[in-house]
Formats: sequence, structure tokens, C-alpha cells
Amino acid sequence: MKAAGFARATLLLLVAAVFSMAGWAVAHELGAKTGTVSGMVADAGTGLPISGAKVAVSGKGLSATTGSNGSYKISGVPVGGITLTCSKSGYGSQARSIMVFVGASTTVNFKLSPAPEPKPEPEEAEVVHKMEEKRVKVKVKKSMKGRTAMPAAMAPPPGRPIVSQPQHGLVGEGQVEHNTEAYDRIYENPFLSALENPLSTFSIDVDTASYANTRRFINRSQLPPADAVRVEEFINYFTYDYPNPKGKTPFSITTEISTAPWNEDHRLVHVGLQGKKVDISKLPAQNLVFLLDVSGSMNSPNKLPLLKAAFKLLVGQMRPEDRVAIVVYAGAAGLVLPSTNGNEGDKIVAALDSLSAGGSTAGGAGIKLAYKTAIDNFIKGGNNRIILATDGDFNVGQSSDGELVRMIEEKREHGVFLTILGFGMGNYKDSKMEKLADKGNGNYGYIDSILEAKKMLVTEMGGTLLTIAKDVKIQVEFNPAKVKGYRLIGYENRMLRKEDFDDDKKDAGELGAGHTVTVLYEIIPAGSKEEIPGSGDLKYQDSKVSDAAKKSKELMTVKLRYKKPDGDKSKLIVQPLIDTDVALKKSSDNFRFSAAVAAFGLILRDSKHKGDATFEDVIAMAKNAKGKDKEGYRYEFIKLVEKASLLKKTK
Repeated sequence: MKAAGFARATLLLLVAAVFSMAGWAVAHELGAKTGTVSGMVADAGTGLPISGAKVAVSGKGLSATTGSNGSYKISGVPVGGITLTCSKSGYGSQARSIMVFVGASTTVNFKLSPAPEPKPEPEEAEVVHKMEEKRVKVKVKKSMKGRTAMPAAMAPPPGRPIVSQPQHGLVGEGQVEHNTEAYDRIYENPFLSALENPLSTFSIDVDTASYANTRRFINRSQLPPADAVRVEEFINYFTYDYPNPKGKTPFSITTEISTAPWNEDHRLVHVGLQGKKVDISKLPAQNLVFLLDVSGSMNSPNKLPLLKAAFKLLVGQMRPEDRVAIVVYAGAAGLVLPSTNGNEGDKIVAALDSLSAGGSTAGGAGIKLAYKTAIDNFIKGGNNRIILATDGDFNVGQSSDGELVRMIEEKREHGVFLTILGFGMGNYKDSKMEKLADKGNGNYGYIDSILEAKKMLVTEMGGTLLTIAKDVKIQVEFNPAKVKGYRLIGYENRMLRKEDFDDDKKDAGELGAGHTVTVLYEIIPAGSKEEIPGSGDLKYQDSKVSDAAKKSKELMTVKLRYKKPDGDKSKLIVQPLIDTDVALKKSSDNFRFSAAVAAFGLILRDSKHKGDATFEDVIAMAKNAKGKDKEGYRYEFIKLVEKASLLKKTK
């Protein structure tokens, strides 16, 4: 019996062992079956890819970090149900439950929203700020010795969140404690008597920042501040169908006159300049210095990440004969990338990808280093230009408007031009950046999206980066026999004295390759009973209309002065405008569309000169004058006016 029992027990143990081994084999086989998980991580607001985000399989010890294009891939993920988590400093995290199948690749995309930064106590913010400045000084000294080193301000201190200075006021995208955006006060041009003030003199303006910035407000369901609206920049955001210049003159002049749409008793004069178009492949060699703000105030998805994406588009247009250097500034300035051949795109992009935001804003130091870098690598006969990208919130070192303007006026004499690209919101310093671009022989744009970056840096690259005429000034003389009064629409901060027109030492605006410049004058016809404020009766002189003026068919004469990009002496062009009677509906698409855009600006400013203009009138006129609209900018304008109209009704 004992033997039989022992045998039975032994048999049971053997059976159990067999089943145990089989179970282990099954389990082992299942564990060996894995799949792959991959996808993209992007910003929920801008749609731009997020690099450096961590995607992890919960409880499995498996993870991956996204590259510069926002992609990730995790191999060897066990089959079955898993939980993926995605996180990135400065963003909220996300978790997704998915199924993984044997040998299959599962795609999981994430869209992260910016997380509000913790608001530090004032004392803590000050301590962190001082720590960052100290670290910057050490690193920048090394980079100045020719090493491709990045200032420490491009990355936050280990284990600490990036802390913007209190005056920046930003705690996350769209979340503003104190709005510190700055715009210069605009005093609109009044109507002037043609008899007492026959000359109107001003500098051209090819900036477009005001329109793009206003679009940002409206697309965020806000109407812009009145002083953010510069009507001439609205008009000049769009290109017009003017004839190409002939001969050696770098631009053509087109004039037209009809009824003012917002006041049937007034007339509207349209003056258009067309810059000579240049084949991008035939542009002169370019010596570009990217001057990039990487201070703490740029730590927002619509700032530094959008900045990087914008400049990558430009890098994609570079040729072997072109050169690119990258200078950055935060608590101090540093050279991230020495002047590099344009065909080394991967190297330039890698330098851009390495940037992150943190620290204060020593913009003056950055401008000095950028000019030094541009001058050290100067290409004779080439396009030598600094492209400054910033929110304009300078707060360390030379930072006042006067100091920066004087510095740029001095540096421009070296033949280096300046383009300024604005980014962001909440602490945006429009007034400062417009002054710097104006005095730096350059232009000023605002980047509110990757499409606007494409417009400025790809589609219109020639106009943005290549100057074909500098110090371009316009002087219009009105015939008082035809004109009682006139008003220049916009250009308030570009006005010049009449004596400045013939003074070649007086700085004025620049015209880029392929650029168009459009000017509108509102005219009160001679014989009108409308009152125009004047000086009254004069004691020592008597102004009278000459017999020659009474006999002339000319309404006015347009005079234009310009210099070659490397010249010091101006050339003069003179073109009269014969008075004609053309009905508004018979005028050109150029005339009616520019008038619609001007009316939109006047309405947004609530100008006393807007007459009976309405949003509905603007939409109707723009629709009928949309023309070819190859890039869709005019269609976008119409939709923008519709949005503004709805916002006005709900205000």
C-alpha cells in the first residue's frame, strides 16, 4: 500500500511539473510577441511639432523622445492593452489607452496644450533671474573665443522651471496677468489747404506688421487697439497689378483718380510704385545673420517654436553662395553658429533646434554682436542683412528706444540692412520694433502663423531681403485750381518736412525687389463749400492761384527721389497726374481693393475721416475687386472683415 501511494504521489508530481513547464512555455511565447508604437506630438494651438517630448509605456520601462519634427517610435512593446503617457516641460501631459498587436505598428498622435507656469513669489523670481544672468556671463565668454557654444540662458537652470521676469506678464499662451503691449499714439493726418500747403512730403513704408498683428487680434475674437492700426501697412500688405519698370529705373509709377467710396463729395487719388522683380535664383550672394531672442519672454508656443519653424523655411531657400550666422541674446549675447555656407542646411537647422528660452533680454548687446558678425563676413555687392526675431521686450543694458535707435543709425552706415520679425502677444513691443526697422534701413513684419512666415520668407523673399532702392521719398505738389484740400491716408509716422525731400542726408524708406507701395490721398475738389482750417488772412503776403495753374489740366505732380542700395546721391523722377472723371465702378481692381482696405482701417480706428464707410460696404467692394488673388490673401481679408463686423456687433 505504501509503495502504491508513493507511486501515485510521484505520478502527480510529474504531471504537475509537465503542466507547469507547459504554462511557462505558453507565457514565454506570449511575452515574446511584441509590436511597435509610433506617432507625432504637436502643439494644440499652433499645430507646430514639439521636439523633446517624452512618450512612455506606463509600467513597462519603455519610452522615446520626439525629434525635431515631433515624431517618436517605441519598439518591443508587449501585445495587449497598454497606457501611453506624453509629457513635455511647459505643457500639460496626456495619457492614452491603446491595444498593441503582434508584429503590428500602432499610430498614436498627441496634441499638447501649454500649461500655465507657476507664479513664483517675487523674491524667488529675483533669485532665479540673478542665477541665470551669472550662468550666462560664464558661458558667453567661452563662446566669444570662436567656440560654437550656446549661452546658458537658452536653457532653464537644472530642476527649475523657466521664470520670466515679472514685467513680462506671461504665464502661458493666451494667459496674461498684465498686458504690456506697446503702440505709439497715432495722430491722423488732417485735411490741409492746397493753397497754403501745396507740398506733401513723406517717406515710403513697406512694412506689413500692423495688418498681420491686427489679424492676430481678430482671429482671437478681439478688436485691436486703435493705435495698432496703421492704415498704410494694411494697404501695403497686399500686392497690386502695376506694370513692371522699364529701363534702368528700379520701379514704375502708376496714378489713378475716382470718387472716394466713403464720401461721394470727395475724390480719391491712388499712387502705386512697382519694384523691379528679381528671379530668386539670381539674387546676389547673401550674408545673413539671424539675431534671435531666446529670453524668458519667448517661452511660449507662438514665440520660440514658431520662430524656429519660420527660420527653417528660410534656410530651405539658401544656396551654396549664401552664408548664415546665428546670434542669440537673453541675459547676454552669444554666437551660436559662425557664418556657415548656405548648403549646410542640416548644420544650421541643428543650431536652431538646440535653442530654448530663459533669462532676461539684453537686446542691445545682441544687436551689437549681430552687426559685428555681419561686418566681419561682409560680401561686397551682396545682400548683407540682419534678421532680428523678437517680441521686442528688451530690458537689460541698452534698452530705451533712443539708445537703440542711435546705435542702429550708426551701424547702418556699414551697408548692413535690418529686417525685424515680431512674434507673440501680451508683452509685444510694436512701437520699439517699428522704430528700429525704420532707422535700420529695413522692413518690419509680424509672424502670427507659419503661413505668414511662408509669405515673408519664401513667397516674398526678394522683397523682404533684397533692397533695390533706399531712402525713397515722395513729394506731391497739388494744383490749388483743382484741389481745395487734401489728406494723406496713413503714413503719419513717415512724414517729412518739405526741405527734407532734396536733402540726401535725410533717411527714408527702402524698397525691396518686387515690392509694391501704394499711397492714397483723399481730395476736396476746388469749388467745394467745405471748410478747411487754415492760417487765415496773412499780413505780409497774399497767396493767389497763378494763371498757369488755372489753365493746367494737371491735378497734381508726383516727385520721387531714391538712391541705389550702395549709393549716396539721389535720383529724381517727376510724373504729373491729369485730372479725369472716372466713376468708381469703372476704376481698376487696384483702386477699389486698396480703397476697401483703407476703409477697413479707418473703421477699426474709428477715424473721424471714415465718412459713411461700413463693414458691409468694405466686404462688397473687396469682393468685386478681388482680382486673381493667387495666394488667397484677398479672400482672407474679406473673411477677416466679416469677423470684425461680428465682433463689433457683439461688443
